[in-house]
Formats: sequence, C-alpha cells, structure tokens
Amino acid sequence: MDNPDLDFNVFFDLCPQLLCVVGYDGYFKKVNPSFQKVLGYTEEELKEKPIDYFVHQKDRDTTYQIRENLKKGKSLNNFENRYVSKTGETLWLSWTSKLIPDKELIFGVATLVNPKKELEAKRNELIKELTITNEKLKQLTITISHDLRSPVNNLLAVFNFLDNEKIQDEETLELVDLLYKSTLGIKSRLDEFLSSLKKEELLVVKVAKISFQDVLDQSINGIKSLIKNSNAKIITDFSEAPEIHFNRNYLESIFLNLISNAIKYTRPDVSPVIKIKSCQKSGVTKLSVKDNGIGFDMGKVGKKIFGFDQKFSDSEESQGIGLYLVHKQVTTLGGKIELRSKSDNGSEFILTFKNLE
Repeated sequence: MDNPDLDFNVFFDLCPQLLCVVGYDGYFKKVNPSFQKVLGYTEEELKEKPIDYFVHQKDRDTTYQIRENLKKGKSLNNFENRYVSKTGETLWLSWTSKLIPDKELIFGVATLVNPKKELEAKRNELIKELTITNEKLKQLTITISHDLRSPVNNLLAVFNFLDNEKIQDEETLELVDLLYKSTLGIKSRLDEFLSSLKKEELLVVKVAKISFQDVLDQSINGIKSLIKNSNAKIITDFSEAPEIHFNRNYLESIFLNLISNAIKYTRPDVSPVIKIKSCQKSGVTKLSVKDNGIGFDMGKVGKKIFGFDQKFSDSEESQGIGLYLVHKQVTTLGGKIELRSKSDNGSEFILTFKNLE
C-alpha cells in the first residue's frame, strides 16, 4: 500500500511489543511506549545514555558484539539478553533486528521472555537436583549390592562344605538343593545388576524374544517352597502366544509378584489355583494371571491398586510395592495392566504388551 500520507508512527506507538530505533553510535533514537513502560524510563532518559547503560553488566560485551555484527550485515533473530529496569528488575528480552545501512540505523523488536526464563531456571535446577539424587542413589545401590554379595558368597561356600551323601533324608536333600539354587539365583542377579551399574546400562531396558514358559520356570524355582507349602496349583497355557518381545528380568519379576500375591492372599482352607494364559488379540499379546483368592473390593481399592506403598492386607509380609512394580514394569515398555476382581471371588490380572519387535 503506497500512501505517503499514512502515518506509521501510529502502529509504532500502539504495538505491545518493545520497538526501538538505534543508531550506529550505540544510542536509542526512538522507543515506543511499550518499551518505556517495561523499562520504567521516559524516552528522554533512554535517549540520553548509551544502550550499554541499560543492559545487564554480564551481557554488555555480548550485546556490543552482536550490534557490531549487525553493522556488518549479519542477521539477528531471537537473540536474548538482559536489561535492567529503572527499579532494578532484571528483564530478559528476545530480539529480532534489521539494519538500514544508508541511514546507519538499526530497527529492533523485542519480546519480554521472563516467564520462559524463569521456567528454564526452575527446570535446570530440577535437573541439577535429580542428577545429584540419581548419583547418590547409584552409589547407594552399588554399596548395598556389593555388601549383599559377601553373605551370599559365604552361603555358597557353606554349601561347598556340605557332604550331601551324609544327608539321608530325601526331603532335607531337596530343601538343601532348593536353597542352593535360590542362592545361586540371587548371586546371578546381583552380579548382573552390578555389571549393569558399572556399564551405566541400568536405565537401558533391554528387550529380547523370550519364552513365557522358560521365564515362568525360572521364576518358580525361586519360590518352590512357597508353592509347595501352600499346596498351590499352577495351570499354564501358552499355546496361542508362546513368546514375547520383552525384558526378561521384568517378566520374571511380574510372574514372581503375581504368583506370590495369589498364594499370600488365598482364602482360608482353599488351596490356591493360579491359571496363567497367553493369547494374541488384535495383533497384540496378552497375558492373564487368574487366581481363586480373596479378591479385592474394586469399589474401595480400584484407583489405588497399583499405587506405591498401598497395602490391602494387615499381613506383616505385605510391603505395598509388588503390584506397583508390576504396573511400572508393564507400562515402562508401553503396555498396560487391568484388574478384574470381586471380594471372595478371586482376581484376574490382564497384561497387554506393546509390540516391541
């Protein structure tokens, strides 16, 4: 629109952004009302002092260099620096500027970005705190894991001194063998855990093609005595989906927690029956773990069932983290878990796994 009578000063004055015209000499030549309002100075006060007077001391060198680059024809977009208002407040401004060489002027548009900078500062502080906390947790975990290896190794040494031929009772022999295998399992997990920590692989959840039956058998080995003493019966059917791409340690932990819970919360005078079945539905793998235990009143515990430190029994053995871990292990890899249950009518946990092939 070519109209010599059109007064663009109206737009200059009305613009909510901070507009200014700067000379090559480093002084403001013109500033709009928004600029004056934000910094708290009048136009006359802003014009009578060099720009560096209003720029935060730590940003003066950078701002000067940017201005010199502009005079050499370099573009400027989203450059951020700090100004100091008349009241002493630090103001973060984001600049876009345009050079008019023949007039030796620089036209600048600034946006106040204090809220963004405050969020960035809070985020950086949180990251710093989390980094420190994670490092402390890592060191604590290494210490605990390392210290646990000593009694485990001592226990294995005791087994080496045992003369099994002198043990005549078959049941005792079976228990000794079970204890030995369980101890070996603990040592293996500790060694694997420490190795992952040293390689800083703990945050990398490895996924591989694994057999439901193989992982279940390994899980059961660690709780054979619990299963035997409770007279529990485990019925499996993995025919529809025998394998899954998932983290092996996670799946083993899921089986351990769900089976242990089913046995722990059985009905009086009723032997636990646990049915474990896998299937394929709509291209995804599902796993069902169903028991005949005391069940849950979903009206009371439905929203809290997978929460941390949630106990639904007065038993001293209840730690309130088993189902929380199961939920975390499934959802961390993109899956979901659902509970169907009624009081005194058992529970069914349905796990839906994300396709990780």
